[in-house]
Amino acid sequence: MAETETLAECLARRRRGQWKDSLIARFVFLNGTTAVVTVCLIFVFLVKDAVPLFRTVSLWSFLTGTTWLPDQNEFGIVPLLVGSLFVTVGAVVIAVPLGIACAVYLAEVAPRPVREILKPTIEVLAGIPSVVIGFIGIMIAAPFLQSLLKLPIGLTALTGSIMLAFMAMPTIISVSEDAIVAVPKAYRDGSLALGASRWETIRGVVVPAARSGIIAACMLGVGRAIGETMTVLMVTGNAANLPSGISG
Repeated sequence: MAETETLAECLARRRRGQWKDSLIARFVFLNGTTAVVTVCLIFVFLVKDAVPLFRTVSLWSFLTGTTWLPDQNEFGIVPLLVGSLFVTVGAVVIAVPLGIACAVYLAEVAPRPVREILKPTIEVLAGIPSVVIGFIGIMIAAPFLQSLLKLPIGLTALTGSIMLAFMAMPTIISVSEDAIVAVPKAYRDGSLALGASRWETIRGVVVPAARSGIIAACMLGVGRAIGETMTVLMVTGNAANLPSGISG
């Protein structure tokens, strides 16, 4: 009788567990569906509000036009795309090498007291609002670059790239450092035991082992740089013109 009751209790417990698992699965599915539907609705509303534009402007002129003057009904999107590409590529060129180098320094070279100070500081920098970064760019970076490069104006694509790189680097550094620290110590010990120097171990063993995490960090950093608009508007002059160069 006792064995029968125990078996019944086990079956009841299993049913309760299955019910809880089913409830959690449905809750997660509902959340995921809500997120997808929300994004789709945003896209639908954007398209709905944009459709009236193409009653007066052809889609071809919108996609290939080089002039953006809304007051004169000229809506060429090429300057916006090219300008965004210039600024983003410049930010990536600056942020990715410096971010990975800083992550390697924090994980493999920096003394523990230095790491304990720099790591939290870098993570705090990742939370600085874009408006603050834009203000710093206008007040400090733009005048400095204007004076250094003898430019007629400091609000250029170069300034935008530098400020976007400044915003992307904390994410790249923090996530890359975590990936490098996660590499097993046995990898380092094995490389050193085979006669490799410390830098050869870092370059040939540690960094390749953390490659997937570093790539993910770069993608996250670049994603933030691509998604920022306020900083770019503030430090590039808010002008929809085709850039003549990184300093144009």
